[in-house]
Formats: sequence, structure tokens, C-alpha cells
Amino acid sequence: MKLATFDAGNGAEVGIVVVEMIIPLTRVKPQLAPSMIGLIQNWAAAKAEVEGIAAKGEGALLLSSVRLLAPIPRPGKIWAIGLNYADHIAESNMEAPKNQVWFSKAASSVNGPYDPIELPSVPTPHVDYEAELVAVIGAGGRHILAANAPDAIFGYCVGNDVTERAWQHSGPQWSLGKSFDTHAPFGPWIVTADEIPDPHSLGIRCLVNGETRQQSNTQHLVFNLWDQIAHLSSAMTLEPGDVIYTGTPGGIGAAMKPMQFLADGDVVRVEIDGIGMIEASCKADGRA
Repeated sequence: MKLATFDAGNGAEVGIVVVEMIIPLTRVKPQLAPSMIGLIQNWAAAKAEVEGIAAKGEGALLLSSVRLLAPIPRPGKIWAIGLNYADHIAESNMEAPKNQVWFSKAASSVNGPYDPIELPSVPTPHVDYEAELVAVIGAGGRHILAANAPDAIFGYCVGNDVTERAWQHSGPQWSLGKSFDTHAPFGPWIVTADEIPDPHSLGIRCLVNGETRQQSNTQHLVFNLWDQIAHLSSAMTLEPGDVIYTGTPGGIGAAMKPMQFLADGDVVRVEIDGIGMIEASCKADGRA
């Protein structure tokens, strides 16, 4: 099932995507889906009824008539893992990490799947793309074993871990350079985990102005998603609607010779097999 947060002119609503239509679940059964996080929290009890609503198609709207928002507009937590594909480690001239390398992205950096990516008004901006599989936490929990990690996942999205490289490398902590406004686009919807039996066998690509820059498969993750869940949950409780960016493959702009950072008017598209694609135009933030 594909679940989306959208705006049809009356603010954020939750809907079920069926081919080229979206069924406004918030209108049909508002108590089931006051928000996407609310739906995830109640999923065990709500799933069968949501499936019935999807089958009936009551009140369906053309998907093209609505604006898709980030599936979870304000996640409680956004965590992202660095250096998690061998080719990306090599192009970064770094050694493969013995331990998982994590950083957070601010909830205020969330952006819609087709909304513009802002190029900040900082001296010599170095804004880069990073195609990533995004996992959305469902049941979550604490001290989750890797063997039980699949049960903690609600679903999957396409993500772009947009990064301001100069700010990322201005100090030992990466989070500030990863947290500019609009720099955490993901979506276009959540594909529920039952439709993705193996998240470690998905083709992933990033195109800039139609040119393929990144092309890989999630089978090449250094630390797979189950190990990621086990590691994170050893430190904190993972809660419904938390978002995890699982790493990016090689092909980033900072590793090109010469380096090629995003410029005003560039169009960045990220695709993942079985999930969909997100696409955004880049624009300067307009400040003098």
C-alpha cells in the first residue's frame, strides 16, 4: 500500500495512493488518520479497515490534482548514516568505518518530494545531492535485535540527503551542514513494508539535469538496515514516524573532477525501484 500526505487546498491530509488516484483517508475516516504519525501508531488496528477503504475508492481524487507533501512533515527524529556504500567510501578517500557513523538532520529540514531545494545564501555554497533509501519506523522500540528489526519498520520512501559540503566539513560534527531548510526531501509516499519484502535488493539512482550521477543497489550497503536499527535502538527508543536515511552510493558531486555542486535551476531526481521517485528544482533562497 502507498500512503501519502497531501494538500488539496485545505491543508495536510492523509491519503491512499491507488494508481493515478488518491483516496482522502482523512475525510473518509478522520479518526483513523488524524496525521500520518497517528495512522502509523494505530496501524495494527487500522490496517484492515484502510485496505477496505482503498478497495472501495470512495472520494478518490486525481493524484495530479493535489500537492504531495513529505509523508511525515515533522518526524520526531531524523537519523542518517554516513559512509555506508563501499564506492562512496572510496571516492571520499576514507577508510571503511569499523563502526556505524551517524548524524542527525533537523526536523525543520524536511521538504516535500517535488518542492524546490533551496541553495542557501552563504559564501560559495557547495550544495550536493545524496540519493538514499529512507526507512520509516512503525512499531519501533528499544534494544531491537537485528533479527527482529524488520518488524520495527512501517515502510519505505525515496530520499535525498542534501548536504552543504562546506558547512559539513567546517567541524567534526556533520549535522549543521546536513540540516539547512529544505535539505531533507523524501517521499513521494510511504510504501508499506509488506510490499518491499527485501529492502536490500533495490536499484537506486540519482540524475541531475537528466544525467545519471549515482547508480547502485541497496545490496551494497556496508551496514544493512537491520544492523542500523539494532545499533540505533541500543541508544534510544525508536518511535512511530521516526525517519532513517540509510546511506548514499558513489557519484556525489563533491567527488567529481572537477567538483560539480548544485546550481540555480538544476533539477535533481532520485529513483528507487519498487518505491518511486522524487524530483526537485534548485533555487537560490533570494536573499541579498
